[in-house]
Amino acid sequence: MKEDLKNYPKSTEKVKRTDEEWRKELSPEQYHVMREKGTERPFTGKYETFLEDGIYKCGACGNPLFESETKFDAGCGWPSFSKAIEGARIVENRDVTHGMVRTEVVCSRCGAHLGHVFDDGPAPTGLRYCINSLSLDFDKKEPG
Repeated sequence: MKEDLKNYPKSTEKVKRTDEEWRKELSPEQYHVMREKGTERPFTGKYETFLEDGIYKCGACGNPLFESETKFDAGCGWPSFSKAIEGARIVENRDVTHGMVRTEVVCSRCGAHLGHVFDDGPAPTGLRYCINSLSLDFDKKEPG
């Protein structure tokens, strides 16, 4: 796995941009989800039923977040993963919006809102990272 990450930026290399710069780089929908903590409608995202081998990365800064082997169908309407890539690539924050207590997950490099993590996922982690497709990009695994 470490070999697969050698061409990616290090999670410690922080990305700082102004709101104006983010608005130029991201689509209005991506900006709403990643910078304003919005949510895409369930069952509409590009990666919800996507099944190729590779690395899911932050759609704003390219930080690698999840391996395709950890993706599973949770039936919730958003891409779901059981484990994040190790190396402090995701930060967890307490989220008490919308009358609920949840754990928000954000990119450690740029602070982009990704989604939430829940404790109802499959073994062995028991975790379900419920991630907005608009917060993701994907690099297909090269053969060999």
